[in-house]
Amino acid sequence: MTGAPAIPAASAQRRALLAVFSSTFFVRFAFGITTAVFASYITRSTAGIGQGEAGVVGIVSAMAPAGELATVLLSGALADRYGRFPVLFSGIGASAVIFALKSTTRAPVALGGLNLLFGVASGAILAASLGLIGDWSGADERGLEMGRFDAMNLSGWVGGFAFGFAALGLVDNATLWFVFVVGAGVLTVGLFSARRLIRGLPVHAAGSSYVFREVLRQVFRRSVLLVTLPWLVIYMLIGTALIFLGSAANGVGVSTELLAGIIAIGGLLLVLTQPYFGRLSDRWGRNRLMTSGAIGFVSLMVFASLVVAFGARVELLVGLGASVLPALAYGPAALAALADLSVEISRATTMAIYSLLISAGMVLGLVSSTGLFALFGNPGLYVFFGSIAGALVLLTVARYRDPGLRAGGALRTPAR
Repeated sequence: MTGAPAIPAASAQRRALLAVFSSTFFVRFAFGITTAVFASYITRSTAGIGQGEAGVVGIVSAMAPAGELATVLLSGALADRYGRFPVLFSGIGASAVIFALKSTTRAPVALGGLNLLFGVASGAILAASLGLIGDWSGADERGLEMGRFDAMNLSGWVGGFAFGFAALGLVDNATLWFVFVVGAGVLTVGLFSARRLIRGLPVHAAGSSYVFREVLRQVFRRSVLLVTLPWLVIYMLIGTALIFLGSAANGVGVSTELLAGIIAIGGLLLVLTQPYFGRLSDRWGRNRLMTSGAIGFVSLMVFASLVVAFGARVELLVGLGASVLPALAYGPAALAALADLSVEISRATTMAIYSLLISAGMVLGLVSSTGLFALFGNPGLYVFFGSIAGALVLLTVARYRDPGLRAGGALRTPAR
């Protein structure tokens, strides 16, 4: 049959979405635990990253988002043309193999190549997953379902990050290879559990109606780009945090075990808030929640700069923590808005624009932040944070002023 059923049975809908959510958690958990130890794994030292080593770590780490950046549109097109689940499962299976191979080497060149291949698989997973959520959720519940997806996505990252940092504090650096074996095992569990959940469900197949030129016209509309471009700069920040968080915490006297606990609490916060913010976007409108998120991220930049300048003072850490909550509102609202703007024939490719831009943000963030830090030290990070904040403000204003979005009310009124 073509597409998901117009009004899917409640049990079929639950199974399809649960398959997406569970596989998303396992994939991001695997990625989180390996990312947490990646710098120490490459440098063979758990003490932190020196200025001379930051460039190598940044380049090797950037290979994954670079691979995703180069191929995610193709993955979205394949998911639109041949089906979401085949692309999803192929990406998860390939990722499991790649993670197992990472445990066999510490050579930066080899790890860079494996990271590049993992980026290709990661893009396929994300494009297919978001396309599936758009297929199996209605406009009046899409924010909630995207919130659930974001909760699984981000809590997987955070949970894996917490596990990885705990491993750094508890095991010798020479045995960190086991983290990649654990990642491969987690991915394998995610693959088989998702396949079991979708057994007997209808599959998406675009058939003869698929025209790639029309798909590209749909996905590069101005309205789509104004919703997704903020992710470019947001993930420049996230990419930087992934590299610097562990060494920065050690530098201000925070142990890896304590940091792991703090991150785990953050994961619980994500699980609780993302569906809630998604539901708010269903009721109050996407744009309001996206704007609240942008304000939170700008506030994060301000307090992060102050922490770099003056150290981990209590009042600054409180401000940093208070900025996180409104920042979390952006994700589910933006993903639901993007799904609202898409049409089924090009939905996975449209959602791939999100992945394309977050991958570009990871690459730009890793390269620019580590480069600026290597050249100028802390002042380079001030420039980086200021640029992120300024870009978010400009993009938020542009979204409000866009005539097409204002005339159609696409982001102004609740989805009904």
